[in-house]
Amino acid sequence: MTSHRQLDPQPAGTSATSSLPLRHSSVTSTHDQMATLAALNLAQTPHQGDFATTLAAHHWSSFQPAQLEIVQINVGKLCNMSCRHCHVDAGPDRTRENMNRDTIVACLRAIDQTNAHTVDITGGAPELNPHFRYLVDECVARGKHVIDRCNLTVLLLPRMQDLPQWLADRRVEVVCSLPHYRQRNTDAQRGDGTFDKSIEALRRLNAAGYGQGDPQRRLTLVSNPVGAFLASGQTKLEQEWKIGLQNHHGITFDRLITLNNMPISRYLEWLKQSGNLQRYMELLVNAFNPATIAGVMCRNTLSVAWDGRLYDCDFNQMLDLEIQAPDGTHPHIRDFNPVTLAQRQIVTGRHCFGCTAGAGSSCGGAIV
Repeated sequence: MTSHRQLDPQPAGTSATSSLPLRHSSVTSTHDQMATLAALNLAQTPHQGDFATTLAAHHWSSFQPAQLEIVQINVGKLCNMSCRHCHVDAGPDRTRENMNRDTIVACLRAIDQTNAHTVDITGGAPELNPHFRYLVDECVARGKHVIDRCNLTVLLLPRMQDLPQWLADRRVEVVCSLPHYRQRNTDAQRGDGTFDKSIEALRRLNAAGYGQGDPQRRLTLVSNPVGAFLASGQTKLEQEWKIGLQNHHGITFDRLITLNNMPISRYLEWLKQSGNLQRYMELLVNAFNPATIAGVMCRNTLSVAWDGRLYDCDFNQMLDLEIQAPDGTHPHIRDFNPVTLAQRQIVTGRHCFGCTAGAGSSCGGAIV
């Protein structure tokens, strides 16, 4: 594991930002992002940094999905925040990319054709989608475990005051982004004042019964590194966070999951600007862990974009790498066919080293 001192930490002042298109960033297009990663000279790394070759070397020449367990629905890129690390490039200006009611109904029809036990609702801030509560209610009525991926601060908006109790009444798991249990590290990544707002939102969730050990009101926190290094040990960090938040703020939660930052979107932009891109990609490739392959999220999860296009994972979605059916087509959620999709090859690229480095990283946290 590379220590924090071997790679430059994220500098102070690079926290909240605007979306890539609004700033006319050099990595606005997904084509530019993939070209940037492909152009890196990784000849000195195993298999020259080619993910498909790396998989084949570990007896995964055919990389297909396992049984579908989770349908992850990204209901839009609209968010009340614009965080520097955001791989979705979400923000208040992303008003166009919002899932409409017809697409949500198509998602529900598709879910009805599967044995998936979980519906993972994400964004942006998914709660800002006007059909969010309808989607939650429909999934709960179907007996699904529902996850709301929440940025916490959205719960403080005036029209969201009832949301903690509303979610608790429906036994929705709330998975909350909190970069660190200390103020300085959180505000450095997400903007000044974010930490205090997040603590207030956590208190409201605790008051609604979350984070008290009730499996039907599970409160999960998500941490990703502030700088250009891998996520630390999840089990050890969880204990540290529980002590820190309880002692300093009276906050309790049920579990912590840690994620590696993916070298795409705003985080890719920061890696380039800070001179960390080459070293970070070398770190990811050199830290490849074959024990993570079977558990990466693309094998048990289907990712649905706000416009109904289908992807192997949330990160492929942000790079516009659509699912490829066996006949070479890119099916839409309207055309959902579980038998055909189960026969596909998962689309991969250099960014995939982010999920297989160290202990691994997925929407559910560390893999091994």
